[in-house]
Amino acid sequence: MTQKHTYLTVFLLLLGSLMMAQEQVDLEDGTVSFLTSKNVYVKFASTKNINTGDTLYRQQGQSLVPALVIVNKSSSSTVCTPIGGQKFEVKDQVVATITKPAPTKEQERPPLSNPTPDPAISPINNDPVVKPAADRAEEEVLFKEKIKGRISVASYNNLSNNRNLHRMRYAFSFRGYNLNDSRLSIESYVTFRHQLNDSVRLGEALKVYALSAKYSFDKTTHLTFGRKINPKFSSMGAIDGLQFEKGFGNNFSMGVIAGTRPDLRDYGLNVDLLQFGAYASFATAVPSRFSQSTVGFIEQMNRGNTDRRFAYFQHSSTLAKNLNLFGSFEIDLFEKINEQVNNQPRLTNLFAALRYRVSRKLRFSASYDNRRNIIYYESYRNFIDQLIEDETRQGLRFGFHHRPFKTISWGINSGVRFQKSQRNPSRNLNGHVTFSRVPYLKARVSLRANLLQTDFIDSQIFGIRINKSLIRNKLDAELFYRWVDYKYKIGDRLLHQNIAGASLSMRLQRSLSLHLFYEGISDNTRQIYHRFNARIIKRF
Repeated sequence: MTQKHTYLTVFLLLLGSLMMAQEQVDLEDGTVSFLTSKNVYVKFASTKNINTGDTLYRQQGQSLVPALVIVNKSSSSTVCTPIGGQKFEVKDQVVATITKPAPTKEQERPPLSNPTPDPAISPINNDPVVKPAADRAEEEVLFKEKIKGRISVASYNNLSNNRNLHRMRYAFSFRGYNLNDSRLSIESYVTFRHQLNDSVRLGEALKVYALSAKYSFDKTTHLTFGRKINPKFSSMGAIDGLQFEKGFGNNFSMGVIAGTRPDLRDYGLNVDLLQFGAYASFATAVPSRFSQSTVGFIEQMNRGNTDRRFAYFQHSSTLAKNLNLFGSFEIDLFEKINEQVNNQPRLTNLFAALRYRVSRKLRFSASYDNRRNIIYYESYRNFIDQLIEDETRQGLRFGFHHRPFKTISWGINSGVRFQKSQRNPSRNLNGHVTFSRVPYLKARVSLRANLLQTDFIDSQIFGIRINKSLIRNKLDAELFYRWVDYKYKIGDRLLHQNIAGASLSMRLQRSLSLHLFYEGISDNTRQIYHRFNARIIKRF
């Protein structure tokens, strides 16, 4: 129990003892009856002496630890929000502190034998006939409409000595949960991009990254149709078709998928790439401890023939206090090369990551990644950023972040990529020092350095980035500069670049914002590149 919570408990006990002559303090037991992503529902025998804004407690030994705050109530149920990110399960026990006035002589008299009935009270249970708001909320919370959306229009302009390129990009994302308080939800993320003064090919211009509808039969049973990434199969990418999942209790669920894979060339629909499979998932959630595991079997086909058959495993958990693990891997069960079939299991696409937070000021991380290379259907990085991304994603990585003072933090990340064939190994070292609030400037300043070595290239990058709020919550500005030096080992070609730029982010209205970006690049070959980006975003 934290020192803050100890003081609060002692204060409540002292206050109760001082007022004992006039009031009686009792503990009312409650039981967690329902959970949502934001609220915890607690049932009591009666909430007559419990009020909105009261705190509910967990019993730990002889102490009461603040756990929940009541935001709404009915005659027998309360809607609460957790304190300090605490976790709950259905049937967990909590208590409320009930203060009752000491009975007066009039209150000690026996009641009238035939009291006058109240027409607003049911003669059966003496409760209002109209169902309380919190009870209705508990029943309808799963089907409460919630809509989030965003529309953006952006231009990307690249100017150089050799070629000018102007592109437009339009994006629409929408998440509609329980439309019109129904069981139907819709999710979409669609982009359309094209070059000015150039012909438009629909298959290349239109990208549908998500487009699906979900129907919820109840809180644990869902049917999804369309293109959607299943969070329990996240590394598989998008699935086109049907996904059905059924939960059993609060911990176990099973599901099936049937459909196709997106086309690798343009991310369009390809009915030749059939896939189907099944999975099972088990999750536990207790205070300060979480675990979820998924195992599945998938068959993927190409024009009616088996293309790939594999088992999939994904796991995330809190191993200990402040120690988190995420991992996934696949085991290929089928391989066909030159008409020769091999069913020997092979471990593929392994990824594991550990994060440990020693304290609020210090945290460590480690990861190993041998997943296949990522295919980018859209990328707006410059050359050096794309190079670092490609050369450092795979392999073994370590990092730490330390904040010795309130306004100063620093960290280092290091990675190494190795292969049995000894082909294309890489070593990478990246460090940063950040001053969150520099005196006089009242700005955030970050210094960064990156060193990369591969069989093909050696590079050194040093940079500075300054962020400042010009008008609070209205206008933010950024300035940056990077000194880049890299050497191609084939041909001993040397290239040096100076990269400088600036950006502005303006909040025009509560849901409307404008973003402007410029980057200029010059190198030792006297080439000059300019990048101008403008984007306007409307949220709803």
